[in-house]
Amino acid sequence: MPGEVIRVAVVTGAARGIGLAIARMFLDRGDAVALLDIDAPALASAAAELAADHGDRVLQIPCDVSNPEQVRNAVAQAEQKFSRIDALVNNAGVAVFKPLTETSFEEWRHVMATNLDGVFLCSQACVAAMRKVGGGSIVNIASISGLRASTLRVAYGTSKAAIVHFTKQQAVELAMHGIRANAVAPGPVETAMAKKVHSAAIRKDYHDSVPLARYGTEEEIAAAVVFLCSAQASYVTGQVLAVDGGFDAAGVGLPTLRRQSGLE
Repeated sequence: MPGEVIRVAVVTGAARGIGLAIARMFLDRGDAVALLDIDAPALASAAAELAADHGDRVLQIPCDVSNPEQVRNAVAQAEQKFSRIDALVNNAGVAVFKPLTETSFEEWRHVMATNLDGVFLCSQACVAAMRKVGGGSIVNIASISGLRASTLRVAYGTSKAAIVHFTKQQAVELAMHGIRANAVAPGPVETAMAKKVHSAAIRKDYHDSVPLARYGTEEEIAAAVVFLCSAQASYVTGQVLAVDGGFDAAGVGLPTLRRQSGLE
């Protein structure tokens, strides 16, 4: 419609996987999206694919979210292109899967720099733009690994647990500016990375621990994110939504229950 305002979302880690699915869902509902990713070739490929259907509502910006100057420049480019920013999705993340005693300080800092510092920097940079339009929504991608401990995730899980608290801090401090902040904590998701690194034994472990007995899809995570950024979630802030098939709710005994129920 003439004069209709097009909302603008900034999505980090948008070159593939969950980030790309989130960007695509925003675009499909009519929003514009600035896609940020450190992997410039993959980002260019993803942006070209999206632009084929959504034209100039797609902006690609190579960016290392742990670099303050790059983040400031990326957000400035997005605001210059679209004249506003309404939503920020902090999705960019890295992982190191090692025991505590084998995780080097350099690996620890690499995870924290991207997963936690990046969320801080991108949020800080987008707040001013959101305030200009009367508010906005921030969604941080946490993880079930930030809600309950798991093996080989001392750096990754700790970074995601910090994001959970950071989200609550954002919600309290930014509410006066009309900015909501929430987190989505995905469980196991069928991403290209998961398919590559999750062995048959790991997949069985998840099957035995997830009540819905399957991995989630990238689109299921994206749907939760887009909902939290929408007007339908206008009274939701400071929350952590686990999109995990019931993993966080479950204790022991699921395989036994299934056998007793004749489901296995």
